[in-house]
Amino acid sequence: MLMRLSQGHLNLLETCPPRFQQTYLDNIPSFPTPDVEEKLNWGSHFHLLMQQRELGLPIESLLREEPELDQSIKALIQAAPNILDQDHSNSWRDPEHSRTLSFGNYLLTVVYDLLIASQNQAQIIDWKTYLQPPNKINLAHNWQTRLYLYVLAETSEYVPEQISMTYWFVKLPQQPKKYSFTYSCKQHNQTKHDLTNLLTNLDQWLTTSDFPHKANCETNCPFRKFILDSQSNTPTENINSIESPSPQDNNFLDSLDEIEEISI
Repeated sequence: MLMRLSQGHLNLLETCPPRFQQTYLDNIPSFPTPDVEEKLNWGSHFHLLMQQRELGLPIESLLREEPELDQSIKALIQAAPNILDQDHSNSWRDPEHSRTLSFGNYLLTVVYDLLIASQNQAQIIDWKTYLQPPNKINLAHNWQTRLYLYVLAETSEYVPEQISMTYWFVKLPQQPKKYSFTYSCKQHNQTKHDLTNLLTNLDQWLTTSDFPHKANCETNCPFRKFILDSQSNTPTENINSIESPSPQDNNFLDSLDEIEEISI
């Protein structure tokens, strides 16, 4: 059976192979703090309401009970009327659109918050519900951006230059802000090359059950303390109390708190 991989898997695999092994193979959990869990619940509710709105389902009564969500959605509608216009006559739109691509021994899975497609272009929309937008350069290199664009090009008739991706950061009190990324054949080929290298390594590590630390682990890995603590003589009952590193510990991990958006 082929292993299913999302952008969250790829980000963690590239950042810290031992933590990937712990999380997805050894099933050693790390539980979010109450504050993080509250933020994740808010984000999940936002995504659900945006999906219902896109499908034409009424959400007004739900928003009356959630003033912060109501304000955020209204601000987004005002900031992006061309994206959220309910007139769908000139395009095909699908919220929570999923696609799967076979790649070697793996199934690469993506879920687009909203896919808007017309005859000559396709646009991927992603709602981000954390407060501080990450560095745009880091987000361009994040596997969510790269994988989402790559899979759409591979599973549709659009050439890379006809595909784009836009993140909308919607959490108030900041006004909605967007980061948009275009695509190209050069980027597409580079992503294929990097995917091949990363998954070739994964093939080897799965065979040997040895997921090595990266060469710069001691200075750059935000999971280093977590890994060392969990590999020490810490009693099993205390492992769950070890705090995972904050995504802010490393700029490259700015989007790792969005892994929960994709269920595998």
